[in-house]
Amino acid sequence: MTVVNIHEAKTQFSKLIERTGQGEEIIIARAGEPVARLTPLTAHHRPVVRPPGALKGEIWIADDFDAPLPDDALAAFEGRT
Repeated sequence: MTVVNIHEAKTQFSKLIERTGQGEEIIIARAGEPVARLTPLTAHHRPVVRPPGALKGEIWIADDFDAPLPDDALAAFEGRT
């Protein structure tokens, strides 16, 4: 774990990000006191990329999915009950 001051973090930000990408954790300090932590993203934090059409044939949508709602249901959604 490396500790850098805010000024150094601002001037060397790209290099610090590169180091976190290699697994290093970096602490940013103000006047010697830690105030922030740069850490690498784990696979858990990265978004899941789903290819288009991956669930083709797995999902069923009813024929009346986009049919107008009955007046009483629409009134309830709009708070007019």
